[in-house]
Amino acid sequence: MDPHPAYQLLRPAAGSELPIVLDSPHSGTEWPADFDSLLDETARRDAEDCFVDRLYAHAPQHGATLLAARFPRLYIDPNRALTEIDELLLDAPWPGEVIPSPKTRLGFGLVFRLMKQRPIYGRPLTVAEVQRRIHQCWQPYHDALRSLLDDTHRRFGALWHLNVHSMGDDAYKTLGLPEKPLADFVLGDLDGTTADEPTMLLIETVLRDHGFGVVRNDPFKGVEIIRRSGRPAEGRRALQIEVKKSCYMDRRTLQPHEDFARVQQALDAMLQALAGHVRHHA
Repeated sequence: MDPHPAYQLLRPAAGSELPIVLDSPHSGTEWPADFDSLLDETARRDAEDCFVDRLYAHAPQHGATLLAARFPRLYIDPNRALTEIDELLLDAPWPGEVIPSPKTRLGFGLVFRLMKQRPIYGRPLTVAEVQRRIHQCWQPYHDALRSLLDDTHRRFGALWHLNVHSMGDDAYKTLGLPEKPLADFVLGDLDGTTADEPTMLLIETVLRDHGFGVVRNDPFKGVEIIRRSGRPAEGRRALQIEVKKSCYMDRRTLQPHEDFARVQQALDAMLQALAGHVRHHA
């Protein structure tokens, strides 16, 4: 395990490595002392991808490397570009480039301003505070991920990158979209641009064979991380995997429930099948 304060790194045993890298950017639970928030613990944890790092903890047994953030996404979100600055959050103009995304306008850009329409802070943040968060958290996470992805591709000539998350049952409402039933799993490949069809079909099939509903790119297509890493024409396949929180945890107690093991077993089967696919094609 890597001792870096911004992330933990779990690697497979020497000699068993495959060109599979997982990253969990939103499962961090170590709250920095300077997170001066109005939110109570329940509201703060609602933003976490709770226990996702635990769901995928067996990844090294399948030859995969797992990178997981230690810091929470409400502090700073690794799955946002550095240009996704919410200037309504700041006490002064941002000195760099600002390109707000639709999610920035909803209040959850690089640093969230709102959590489900509730203000997170009772004051504007300073530019220096946000810059410090970038330096201490966002940049080390991205440096580690980029190094992992590039080194893996260089070593094997191929790469399968899984960017793993969980989603609230109210995902459509949170995103400001018309509400409808949410699938158990959402596979995002930015509308077919960051991964290849055989990989998508394999993962989709295994999860469905374990009794879960699976859709693609609705409502989550993937964001900054897979946009950077997914270049199928170069043998760099990347997809985002979202699992519905109610499939594995109790939203009242914020603890895993009896189906946690079932979800983990399905993910283990998915990784085992992906490992076989990679051995055949890499």
